[in-house]
Amino acid sequence: MADQLDDYVNAAARALELPLDDAWRPAVRANLEVALRLAKLVDDFPLPDDAASAAIYSA
Repeated sequence: MADQLDDYVNAAARALELPLDDAWRPAVRANLEVALRLAKLVDDFPLPDDAASAAIYSA
């Protein structure tokens, strides 16, 4: 998965035309790894089929 994350970071930077200094790549990758772990927690959380969506709140 390590190579896939590096490939994704490179592809995203190219697609966004975002210059990415090599010194920042480890930090970008680390943040992506954290975001993916958090997303997996949300995705893996079991919800019953009849769960209702939350109301929309505004301040």
